[in-house]
Amino acid sequence: MSDQVNLTVDGVSVSVAPGTTILQACEEAGAEIPRFCYHERLSVAGNCRMCLVEVEKALKPVASCAMPVAPDMVVSTKSESVKAAREGVMEFLLINHPLDCPICDQGGECDLQDQALGFGGDASRFADNKRAVENKHMGPLVSTIMTRCIHCTRCVRFAQEVAGVPEIGAIGRGEDMEITTYLEASLDSEMSGNVIDLCPVGALTSRPYAFTARPWELKKTETIDVMDAVGSNIRVDMRGREAMRVMPRNHDDVNEEWLSDKSRFIWDGLNTQRLDRPYVRARKNLAPASWDNAFALIAKKLKGKGAKTAAIAGDLVCGEGQFALKALMDKLQSPHVDCRQDGAKLSGPRGNYIFNTSIAGIEDADALLLIGTNPRLEAPVLNARIRKRYLMGNFPIATIGAPVDLTYEAENIGAGADTLADLLAGKHGFSETLAKAERPMIIVGQGALTRADGDAVLAAAIELAEKSAAISATWNGFNVLHTAAARVAGLDLGLLPGEGGLDVAGIQEAAQSGGVETVILYGADEIEGASLGDAFVIYIGSHGDRGAHRADVILPAAAYTEKQAIYVNTEGRPQMTEQAATPPGEAREDWKIFRALSEVLGLTLPFDNLAELRRAMFEVAPHFAQIDGLSESAAPKAPTAKKMSKAAFAYSVTDFYFTNPIARASATMADCAKAKQQRDGETEGTGTHG
Repeated sequence: MSDQVNLTVDGVSVSVAPGTTILQACEEAGAEIPRFCYHERLSVAGNCRMCLVEVEKALKPVASCAMPVAPDMVVSTKSESVKAAREGVMEFLLINHPLDCPICDQGGECDLQDQALGFGGDASRFADNKRAVENKHMGPLVSTIMTRCIHCTRCVRFAQEVAGVPEIGAIGRGEDMEITTYLEASLDSEMSGNVIDLCPVGALTSRPYAFTARPWELKKTETIDVMDAVGSNIRVDMRGREAMRVMPRNHDDVNEEWLSDKSRFIWDGLNTQRLDRPYVRARKNLAPASWDNAFALIAKKLKGKGAKTAAIAGDLVCGEGQFALKALMDKLQSPHVDCRQDGAKLSGPRGNYIFNTSIAGIEDADALLLIGTNPRLEAPVLNARIRKRYLMGNFPIATIGAPVDLTYEAENIGAGADTLADLLAGKHGFSETLAKAERPMIIVGQGALTRADGDAVLAAAIELAEKSAAISATWNGFNVLHTAAARVAGLDLGLLPGEGGLDVAGIQEAAQSGGVETVILYGADEIEGASLGDAFVIYIGSHGDRGAHRADVILPAAAYTEKQAIYVNTEGRPQMTEQAATPPGEAREDWKIFRALSEVLGLTLPFDNLAELRRAMFEVAPHFAQIDGLSESAAPKAPTAKKMSKAAFAYSVTDFYFTNPIARASATMADCAKAKQQRDGETEGTGTHG
């Protein structure tokens, strides 16, 4: 093909696109090129020199990561000169590197170890004393031993380019060069843990994981994250049934290879405050009980009162559990079901409540309006994708809500719905920007939808999308950014009030007045206990959090790492978790609890195993069967709504570290919140830190 460049690598002919680097071309040809500084998602630094190759007619070895290919180029990656050059580079890198391998947490996963074995020599000519560098303070998540640093600058480039927080840099020159943070303060980023993966040596490692395990001791399970609605692909490492760490997996269309700090470091919350047996409230105190006793009490309370029973599904629950809950409520003939525990006014066709553009589609947009959302806290990985598009240029961004630092330039054009109304009427300058854009995007956050006038805000946002050509035959730029991993699946499966049914607010009012006598809280931990009045509360969940504290009966369920289950992310992509461990004690998978309860109530659900349940679930929502696929959705349709109020939008996530029961059970998240308070100068009596 004429638009390809032909070259030869180690005698193998290969054709690549113009602009491809020699390193990439060598990998296309199957040649292994060692590297430390090069990373495919970061800018080229070319400063480790480990990737040297021999190019015919070149005067000296060439850094393959920084040199583009040329027609008819002849490259050798295995010649004697290349071997000698790599051994020399490795010898230089090891001049000052300490012999910490036996006590280094990177041991077993260290690029320097691997490449020293594969490409280094067997002796060093340097006998001078090694230099030492003071360790730097990078907060409660990242442990530093900077004497090990080889100055690859991956962490510097990540902080500046991806995280958008240029707080890591280099000082000094030559042997005195050091990588450090600005004023040695902890990193002010929700994605700081990614520098641990990027570091090719043991200079930056995980502080919570330090000295707890070796990689070869751990059972590794590939699964899906549920700390936000992005659905990041992760790997959970277990020792026995104890979670030891969480790491990202690559998925170009979802999280690339990044992971938010909350998703990465909540693993200690999976091990603490767990519900491992049923409890029944007796004389105002919860006491351990058997499953039979708990079920018998529930059956007694529900007898003849199924229509006065309500159910609320929480933020971390799976599709199978929600389907089983809906089936049970249908058997009870109760229409009082809601999966929107925050009160978001979302319903209608699927296009009304998913991220229609898709996460990867952000890179194709040419204008963006954020309505009542702070994606930096609500979905840090998605926010990094917006920053990636911003860095490409020609991407005007406007926000409606309180001014916040999003890590990229965004014009704050107003605080509330009146600004949205002005945009709709064409009275604001950004209206013209949206009108001129070929592929504009609108992202509506939960903060704009959980208000009393949330349905009016949704209607106005959809109308604006239609008016500005954000919705066309070839482009759908209307998006809802969820904060709850369970929400899209719940909406897809119809966990909404039926005819004459009550929503979350209505359930709470009816519980106080006596109209609702029993409330099932399925992982719903953001409901104030007092708001349920004297209702009999059944809590089904994994952690002893707010819902369990209010409950009259607690039924212990599995966490997301303890079951194979389907979650649907904010863009409508079904993904399946895998079981990394068994549930603790007497805890059971969610759907099994509902199935067993239905039998006790004499309302047996029509499935006996997971395969039968999924078959029935796929009939209701066929797209659930397309694991990791995006299916066509009906176009957004503006709901009929009253006028919007002029109140300013409030963001749904203000405390990034404590958004769900697993995070609240994590000591690491508590340390992060404390560090942020110190950084922001809010700690009483101690003043500003750093």
